[in-house]
Amino acid sequence: MLTADPPQVEEYAELRRHLDRADVRTQVWKLSGIASDVRKDIVRMIDRAGLGHIGGDLSLTDILVTLFGAVLNVDPSRPDWPERDRFVLSKGHCAGALYATLARCGFFDRAELDSFMAPLSMLNGHPDRKKVPGVETNTGPLGHGFPVAVGCALAARLRGSSWRTFVVLGDGELQEGSNWQAAMTAAHYDLDNLTAIVDRNRLQQGAGTEDTKQLEPLADKWKSFGFEVRTVDGHDYAALLGAFPPSSTGKPVAVIANTTKGKGVSFIEGRVEWHHKVPNAEQVQAAIQELTR
Repeated sequence: MLTADPPQVEEYAELRRHLDRADVRTQVWKLSGIASDVRKDIVRMIDRAGLGHIGGDLSLTDILVTLFGAVLNVDPSRPDWPERDRFVLSKGHCAGALYATLARCGFFDRAELDSFMAPLSMLNGHPDRKKVPGVETNTGPLGHGFPVAVGCALAARLRGSSWRTFVVLGDGELQEGSNWQAAMTAAHYDLDNLTAIVDRNRLQQGAGTEDTKQLEPLADKWKSFGFEVRTVDGHDYAALLGAFPPSSTGKPVAVIANTTKGKGVSFIEGRVEWHHKVPNAEQVQAAIQELTR
């Protein structure tokens, strides 16, 4: 199991204190800078590994940075703290974005990112809770993370605990029926401590989601399953911050975050072939240049 990086933990704690006092404009500026750095880490990780899911990693980055930077009640120095908020990355193939974000928070030394997907590395292609602090459950098989998150939210209810559960799902992942069984369960128990976030980039492996299996009208589907629905621009930090407060209706919350696959790198954005394509040396240099503020 990897261990916390104390200097980075303190830097993260100071960031949280600063953002808690800051106005929205300052929060947005700070989060956008962190996201730029995380995206550069992702590009370098996938370049070194020769493997990864760069398109989904980049579409997800702003959601992860907003959650860990300003929303989740977590302590990287105590990853097993009983009262922590729970975060589940159901679209586990985008582990690169999660690792880069966790490292920025001090859950482990950023130098470990160099080992991403290397033989015997702790940083597998899918997150492993026995190897990486901050990972609540192993994910990868699509449709499994959301049911686990529902279980986490239900456990908090049974224990009388105040911690919240957040789960990020891919939109293509919603074609797995287990997600809708989990949604029914969450609504049945009025799990208002649960927030499901859909990374709605409209692309999956090989094709668009609507060409593969139509999801729209997606907001209406979530509403019909008993969720409070919030639809936002998934790259707008102010909008994301406004979407993550607790439920106002006593229902579980579904946030549909409209995103662009490959966000931040012009030649990757919106292109289905970059689901798990690896950039060459020239493309890596161009991507880093675009992402440098």
